[in-house]
Amino acid sequence: MKATFLDDRGVVQVSGDDARKFLNGLFTTDVSKLQPGDARFGALLTPQGKIIVDFLVTQVSSSAEGERFLLDCPRALAQALADKLNVYKLRAKVSVSNLSDQVGVIAVWDGAIGATPEPSFTDPRHESLGARVIASQGALQDIAAGLGAEIVGSDAYEAHRIDCSVPRGGLDFMYGDAFPHETNMDRLHGVDIGKGCYVGQEVVSRMHHRGTTRTRTAQVLLDGPSPEPGTPITAGDKSVGTMGSAARQKGMALLRIDRAAEAMAAGTPLTSGGLTVRIADPDALQGAPKQTVA
Repeated sequence: MKATFLDDRGVVQVSGDDARKFLNGLFTTDVSKLQPGDARFGALLTPQGKIIVDFLVTQVSSSAEGERFLLDCPRALAQALADKLNVYKLRAKVSVSNLSDQVGVIAVWDGAIGATPEPSFTDPRHESLGARVIASQGALQDIAAGLGAEIVGSDAYEAHRIDCSVPRGGLDFMYGDAFPHETNMDRLHGVDIGKGCYVGQEVVSRMHHRGTTRTRTAQVLLDGPSPEPGTPITAGDKSVGTMGSAARQKGMALLRIDRAAEAMAAGTPLTSGGLTVRIADPDALQGAPKQTVA
C-alpha cells in the first residue's frame, strides 16, 4: 500500500439544513444518493455546460448545523468554488467555507484502508484509484503508519492516475473550456443523466443523447520522453489533439475523435514534439460510455 499528500488539492465544506438540496441543484452528480462515508465525482458547470471545477464530494457526520459535505477539489480553485457557491446560495440555509489552510487530501492506493479516524472515502472514479483521507499534511506519517502504507511522492500518484486513464483538470483539459463528456466524466461516474436539473444540464443531456461529442480524453503510449502538456499532436500536417500529463511513457491526450479515427484507418502515425504517440485503447474514443451512473 502507498500513501502521499496531494498538495495540489484543497477542501471546501458545505453544511446546513439545506446543504443536500442546494448542492444537488448545482452539481452534475446526484448528491441526494450520498450517505456518510460515501463519495461521488462531479462538477460545477457554466450555463453553457463547460466545467468550472470538478471535485469529489463526500458526506461526513451531521452536526448541530445540519448535514455536512466536503469537496475535494483543486486547491488553486478552492476559494473560487467557495465564492461561487456563496453566490448561488441566496436564502438557502447553507454555510460554505474553504478549509484548505487547515486540511488537505491524502491519497492511499494499492490496498484497502478500512476505517480511519479522519473522514475517508473510496475514490468513485475508478476501482483501482484507491481512497482519499481528509487530513492535514502533518497527519500523513501517522495515517501511513496506522495503515501500514509506504509514504511516496505525489509523482507516484500521478503515474498511478495516468495508468488508470483518469484525466486531471489544468493539465489534461482546461477549466472553462471543456465539456464533461470530453473529459470522460460520463465514463467515470461523474454525470447522472437522469437526476434532473442542474446548471448546464440541458447542454450535457443533449450531448449525451445525440452523441455530439467531438473530442475525448484518452490514454496514449509514448516512445520516448514526455512532451510538455499542451504540445500539439499531429497526423502528418493535420492537427489531431493536444498532449496532457505524462509519466513513465504513458500520458493523457485530448483528441479529435474523427481525425484520430482517420489517421488510424490510413495508418498515419501520430506525433507530438517529434515523438511517436500511440493511442492505448482506440475503442475508448468510440461507442457508448463504458461507465455511466443511472
